[in-house]
Amino acid sequence: MKIRLSVVGLALGALLFSSGCVSIHDLRPGRTEVSAHLISVPAQIIGNHFLVEAKWDKRGPWLFLVDTGSSVTLVSQEFARRYASDKAALGAPPVRVTSANGDSTLLPAVTIRRIDLGEARFENVQALVRDFGDLSSHLGVKIDGVLAFPLFRNAIFTLDYPESKLLISPVGEPQYFPGSTIKFNNVQRTPLIPIKVGDTTLIALIDSGSDGPLLLNPAGLNLRYAVPPRPGTVVGTLTGNRSQEIGRLGMPLVVGGYQLLEPIVDLTDQLSALGGEVLRHFSVTFDQTHNQVTFHRADYGPIVIPPRRSSGLAFSKGPTYWRVVGVVPGSPADEAGIKDGDLVTRINGESVGRWPLARFEPFVKRNSEIVFTFLDGAKEKPVVIPTFDLVP
Repeated sequence: MKIRLSVVGLALGALLFSSGCVSIHDLRPGRTEVSAHLISVPAQIIGNHFLVEAKWDKRGPWLFLVDTGSSVTLVSQEFARRYASDKAALGAPPVRVTSANGDSTLLPAVTIRRIDLGEARFENVQALVRDFGDLSSHLGVKIDGVLAFPLFRNAIFTLDYPESKLLISPVGEPQYFPGSTIKFNNVQRTPLIPIKVGDTTLIALIDSGSDGPLLLNPAGLNLRYAVPPRPGTVVGTLTGNRSQEIGRLGMPLVVGGYQLLEPIVDLTDQLSALGGEVLRHFSVTFDQTHNQVTFHRADYGPIVIPPRRSSGLAFSKGPTYWRVVGVVPGSPADEAGIKDGDLVTRINGESVGRWPLARFEPFVKRNSEIVFTFLDGAKEKPVVIPTFDLVP
């Protein structure tokens, strides 16, 4: 069996990593039980990622990333060993997942007996098994899985970014969600909606699995830029890395009744998408029974996107060192002679293990320079790297 993987990619600040946007079409749906009118599950927003924690027995807690851009749930091997209905399935032939550019990887397929989110229970969940070590290292928290859009097909769910909570309601009951409602195309088991860039309407994926901005395919569009695209950091995906082209539009992005003035864009030759950097301004409610999504925020006024501050470096993170995997051309880090493969052991004198994304990302935004300590042979060498506006 071969599965098509539509890679949208993530812009995760220092390290860029993607949970996927996986498409799988021949899995049987499981059973969903929502035993309360409104279930509220606390969430963490880390690097624009929407994370929820679950615990329903003596094991766990388990931390999941909610990815509306993915059509198949992903779980760690540890989680699969605990909850797969047939543990022997872990030794079954893996599934080949193929990206839009032809790259592929192999992932084992399992059926998970249950996943509980508060008083909502999802049974017989079809999933693929993968390693989340890189994503866990990057975020600074242990990730146990990625919850895909179809998991919630028999429920109404809201990603409330401003209040940091996941809301789940049963289908079939009268519901009212304030905001701007848009019909979406659910043929691929992911939400595709019309958006406007300037005066042009195009289709974009709502992708909470990406922490990036507006991922925009410029083909056929007459775009104006306030800040022309330039090479950015390295964007990592399930099947490899890609170079980022990032800039700022000189025209608005319109999503339903809301307008984002001169949004930051990451150019792509793949499907356009709304990443977490856009979604975090809203609470977003999905109703798959009626194929509609509602965007809501307290203020209907135009949304202003601040400059994108950067260290000029992208990293592959480990517990004892960060390996440089990308340097922004022309950045202060580039001018300082930093190269791919260089190893960072400390940031401002502290071990890199003490700098999870939740701490590092706001530090980059607030400070004009960072002291990175590089490993130079057997010695450590501090280098002062000024931060800069990658996109003013």
